[in-house]
Amino acid sequence: MNENRMNMKRGAAILFVIFALLFFVLFARFLFIQISGKADGHALKSEALQKYLRTDVLESNRGTIYDQHGAVIAEDATSFTLAAILDPSMTTNPKKPKHVTDPEKTATVLAKYIDMDKSEIEKRLEKKGAFQVEFGKEGRDLSNSVKKKIEAERLPGIIFLRDSKRFYPNGKFASHLIGFTQKLEEKKGNQVIQRTVGQMGIEKTYEKYLKGKDGKIQYKSDLWGYLLQDKKEMIQEPDDGDHIYLTIDTKIQTFLEDALNEVEKEYKPGKAFAIVADAKTGKILAMGQRPSFHPDTRAGLGDNWSNDLVEYSFEPGSTMKIFTLASAIEEGVFHPNELYKSGTYKVGREAIRDHNGGAGWGPITYLEGVQRSSNVAMANLLEKMGPDVFRQYLDDFHFGQRTGIRLPNEAKGKILYNYPLEKVTTAFGQGTTVTALQLIQAATAVANDGKMMRPYVIDRIVDDKTKKALVENKPEKVGEPISKETAQQAREVLKSVTTAEHGTGQMYQIQGYEVAGKTGTAQMPNPQGGYLHGANNYIFSFLGMAPAKDPQLVVYVGVAQPNLDGEAGSVPVSKIFNPVMRNSLQYLNIEPKQTPAAKSIKLENFKNKTVNQVVQELKHNKIEPIVMGTGTKVVGQSPEARSTLLQGEKVILQTDDTVTMPDMENWSLRDVMKAANLAGLKVSYTGEGYVASQNIKPGAPLKKGQKLILKLMKQEEKLQFDQQQKEQQEEESQNEQEEQQSETSEANEETTG
Repeated sequence: MNENRMNMKRGAAILFVIFALLFFVLFARFLFIQISGKADGHALKSEALQKYLRTDVLESNRGTIYDQHGAVIAEDATSFTLAAILDPSMTTNPKKPKHVTDPEKTATVLAKYIDMDKSEIEKRLEKKGAFQVEFGKEGRDLSNSVKKKIEAERLPGIIFLRDSKRFYPNGKFASHLIGFTQKLEEKKGNQVIQRTVGQMGIEKTYEKYLKGKDGKIQYKSDLWGYLLQDKKEMIQEPDDGDHIYLTIDTKIQTFLEDALNEVEKEYKPGKAFAIVADAKTGKILAMGQRPSFHPDTRAGLGDNWSNDLVEYSFEPGSTMKIFTLASAIEEGVFHPNELYKSGTYKVGREAIRDHNGGAGWGPITYLEGVQRSSNVAMANLLEKMGPDVFRQYLDDFHFGQRTGIRLPNEAKGKILYNYPLEKVTTAFGQGTTVTALQLIQAATAVANDGKMMRPYVIDRIVDDKTKKALVENKPEKVGEPISKETAQQAREVLKSVTTAEHGTGQMYQIQGYEVAGKTGTAQMPNPQGGYLHGANNYIFSFLGMAPAKDPQLVVYVGVAQPNLDGEAGSVPVSKIFNPVMRNSLQYLNIEPKQTPAAKSIKLENFKNKTVNQVVQELKHNKIEPIVMGTGTKVVGQSPEARSTLLQGEKVILQTDDTVTMPDMENWSLRDVMKAANLAGLKVSYTGEGYVASQNIKPGAPLKKGQKLILKLMKQEEKLQFDQQQKEQQEEESQNEQEEQQSETSEANEETTG
């Protein structure tokens, strides 16, 4: 018994020692942790702080893009994302539910405000086990007004998450220039952050200025993440992006967008593009194209990703003649009244033809050659100044070089100038390729008295905090390829293109303003080689400046492959150029020219007077006499005596001998009827505009009652018709040659047989 008791005491003593040792070890460990603040190499205080220290990102605002007057083009705006809480545990008071209690009713109401079917909304609201659901892109980027309307419905469980989005208040507005942004996910530690990144145009190119730098907020929280009382937040403020001011003028850009919309709707072109520039500074005031896209929704972006005004190079057609003309004037080889033989020009075995199938207009002056857009005139001028000299002018006008506008993927075009034929075709805009920006830059030399200005679209970039300019662009002269006197003479010649009787640019006249410029009709290359055929497969264009005497604006318009349906290619181009130029000049308060009224003349009775006497008298009064017949005395006139005419109108004179047919090409129908009534002809015609062809040859004798059949065409329509005739003749000639070769081959085979 005693022995057992002793054993128990021994065991108790051993246990006491063991527990005492354990307590000592634990106490020593606790004392060590208290003194050192570490356990197993970990700083416990720091880790405890980290456990309850919360860090949230304070997102910076992206810089705003403005026009030159401070009107907003792109900015960050507050938006909201729609969400629904489904977990019933969020409701503590059944009378005030915090989760969705009636999915069907909620879906019915939400379907009125977001673009999603009621059934799809209800399906999401009935998702099992979900705490919260969202509604995809249809539920994102909601405006504050939509948010308020949904909140007014008092739907349990419906909440809104605050967000920001890039907003483009003007919609489809210089979209390829401005570009767009996209939210991309970026992982930072354990956090996934959405960042807005520029994807095209200004938004992408100037990302480093626009993006800003996010800030952060740190604070101590309780176990559930709520801010503890009397604890301060540690805030690092975000640094918002810098602001960009463009040279674009919202008003002029709107004129351009409206005109492009009309042409796109009516003619459905493959491409249409236009630029408006300040002739004195090179500032781009407007630039737009079709197809285009809406930067908010990206609708239409798949049709064309490229900024055609910067990235697309093409054959300019006859707009290049502006610079061939200016070079020839500078070299002293252009003499307006000097005659040359129009029609064809030989380059080795090849023939350069004028656009009327190579028929030409006989010997005409170089001034008329420019007005008629004669290829042969340009070929002769190239020969006079020398191909090597003109090649230097192409460099001086900076063709084949990028303008340096600081926009992505700028093309530089290609000067095709290796062989004699290529040198001649370059002089009238075939073979060699350019960009619309290069044409604008080169045209400033003509418009700005020889000083060529670099086009630019960024006016300044301003720091968000200091409001000081980080980047500031000024007008920059990049060359002086021609003299002031040459520029002035070139403008006078180009003005006549729009005003002269034979001018191809008559359609581009603007009431109250004189326009100097040049039309262009360029064939489009076939991907399989050669050129596309057909009336619509051209780039129709016009490069013009106004007012002609002292240009303030230069405008280039190009329309590729429009559906013309019998109209001339200049029609859709003029429907862009004319309203944009006119409205822009008026908006800039550029006063229209006061045009003096034409002097009116009261006709005398010319009967029984000699033809020579009457002709001289009419010419003295600036009335155009048309003589029908071979006699020496006047026996009839139209209009009759005592009629009032304006200077420049026609008077038809019938002589006392055989009445003959006049050449009526380019006559108005009104003048035709004067002659027809006098000669007793019956008139039949098709089309509208001016006379393009007549069934009775000029100089042929006429009989009363004879039928005169006419085809009328507008000026540009006639040019297009002549081009089609030329293509048809070439095709027929080629077919005949192939048939002859085939017949010869068959004959040779028979002989051999």
